[in-house]
Amino acid sequence: MAALGVLALLLLAACGGPRAAGQKRKEMVLSEKVNQLMEWASKRSVIRMNGDKFRRFVKAPPRNYSVIVMFTALQPHRQCVVCKQADEEYQILANSWRYSSAFTNKIFFAMVDFDEGSDVFQMLNMNSAPTFINFPAKGKPKRGDTYELQVRGFAAEQLARWVADRTDVNIRVIRPPNYAGPLMLGLLLAVIGGLVYLRGSNLDFLYNKTGWAFAALCFVLAMTSGQMWNHIRGPPYAHKNPHTGQVSYIHGSSQAQFVAETHIVLLFNGGVTLGMVLLHEAATSDLDVGKRKIMCIAGIGLVVLFFSWLLSVFRSKYHGYPYRYMILLSETGSVRFGCSRGEARGLKLVYNS
Repeated sequence: MAALGVLALLLLAACGGPRAAGQKRKEMVLSEKVNQLMEWASKRSVIRMNGDKFRRFVKAPPRNYSVIVMFTALQPHRQCVVCKQADEEYQILANSWRYSSAFTNKIFFAMVDFDEGSDVFQMLNMNSAPTFINFPAKGKPKRGDTYELQVRGFAAEQLARWVADRTDVNIRVIRPPNYAGPLMLGLLLAVIGGLVYLRGSNLDFLYNKTGWAFAALCFVLAMTSGQMWNHIRGPPYAHKNPHTGQVSYIHGSSQAQFVAETHIVLLFNGGVTLGMVLLHEAATSDLDVGKRKIMCIAGIGLVVLFFSWLLSVFRSKYHGYPYRYMILLSETGSVRFGCSRGEARGLKLVYNS
């Protein structure tokens, strides 16, 4: 019986030995990968990866950590303006995590540039940049692990919410101090204080209804043109096609816009407003009939012209809109999200811009 017991123990050891050795080897590989990533992260919040590093640390098991990867094209000859802007926000997010007291090896931030890892783009059948993908600790990325850049924009706060949703890691975004706002506020207060000091004996200008009405109108026009959207989303000013050199100022999607587009819309709204003011003055002023007729004709012309252009912009963004006015802008300059194209090594790359 003793001999049988010894034989059974030997059989168990023979069967469990390779499995235990394999498990131990896997743990050693995982430990090496985590230590290497932690070393890189200590030097740079966003780890730059080529094809070999991506396959080893992101794709290949074992892995007990999540990796947020930004696929981008930052080289100057790619002319991807939005890639640079998205990279700035991504760096803010990664730095906020790296210098947070809650920093762990549960999640890492990485980047694959097209010119350094075009084989990765081919491997993933990816043809757009910038693109953010979460590679979870277990399994392959699912649909929700690809960030919806067109819908959410690339602000660091929006990326942080998405990361929290996919990894349960909450990152408090801490932006570098920006002194432009306080300086402008201080300058404004200084100007107001100077005016009050110089005209201390006559403050009637503070009760000027026309001045306050003009200031309020400027504020309303700025807000209705989309300035707040630009502040939140940080879009590029315009888009230049790298092949044709054509510059587009109107975005072809209803889900996005360029900064130049808000300026154009502000101008058009201002033109319509000026036309309405002229019509009002023509009807209520005490000027002679000839001048009032000129003001009426000018007001009608401004309203028709600028309102037509506003409808034209609306039609270029909301395709299929059935109504139009009198004058249409050319829609050849409108672009869809991710319209500029570049080719490298047989792979077609579309930059979201």
